[in-house]
Amino acid sequence: MDKMSLKQTILIVDDVPMNIKILGDALRSNYTVRFATNGEKALKIAMSSSPPDLILLDIMMPGMMDGYAVCRALKADKQTQNIPIIFITAMSQEEDETKGLELGAVDYIIKPFSLPIVKVRVKTHLELKRHRDMLEHLSMLDGLTGIPNRRRFDECLEMEWKRAEREASYLSLIMIDIDHFKAFNDNYGHQAGDDCLKMVATTLVNSVKRAADCVARYGGEEFACILPVTDIQGAAQVGESMRQDIELLRIDHASSEVANHVTISLGAASIIPVRDKSRLSLLEAADQCLYQAKEEGRNQIKSLDLNIDLIL
Repeated sequence: MDKMSLKQTILIVDDVPMNIKILGDALRSNYTVRFATNGEKALKIAMSSSPPDLILLDIMMPGMMDGYAVCRALKADKQTQNIPIIFITAMSQEEDETKGLELGAVDYIIKPFSLPIVKVRVKTHLELKRHRDMLEHLSMLDGLTGIPNRRRFDECLEMEWKRAEREASYLSLIMIDIDHFKAFNDNYGHQAGDDCLKMVATTLVNSVKRAADCVARYGGEEFACILPVTDIQGAAQVGESMRQDIELLRIDHASSEVANHVTISLGAASIIPVRDKSRLSLLEAADQCLYQAKEEGRNQIKSLDLNIDLIL
């Protein structure tokens, strides 16, 4: 289902259960409501694969992180910096409001709650968030194929790298290239080339099954696929499914040196990210495997597990 059509999610962060109950009961009929009773849990939820659309954040909380500290952490992380924050506070001093707004909060709710005002402010900021998300979504799509573009790919790879590092889990990347695409364009013309790119893009997207998997147009006739929580065996299986699905399209390619129809070559690499490695190492490894697949005849996948440095 398109994320834009789902109920928006509100995260309520407050160490007082009664405050959570009051706000949750008032908002649950229109939104999905989650809650956290401390800053650490709030950050974990916000940085998960299903972040909230809006955070109602109490300023005064026990422990190492008050609301200001949570806000600073959220605004410092690219993954969470655009989530709007409404501070919940019993404070009414102007300097307190100024401090919160300077940190990046969009609004304040004062205790004791006026629920009609809470509902109006929440609705306003969530409507603005939905509009911003829609514009952001459009800016992340490739104009020709309609799938995620290079900008979205870069953001997704950064986000999934950080998550895999935190969770000590595998992250895999597949680089994909249409074999002899220049010859295809020269033989059939650029309109046919565009149609080919669209069909290949759609097929690659349909080859992955999980919502977290990201297939993007990397540039020209090259595509890329990010596979979170996937080891090299799983990545190789996905890549082989992609290769077979493209062959099944049977798009004529009389000028190919590989087959009489369009084929793809793929390079897959996997790693469990650690601090002394960078995302570039994963990209370079997948590119190296793609190069080897081309050198050895194309229409095949080569793979590399960076944890054991073994090309398969």
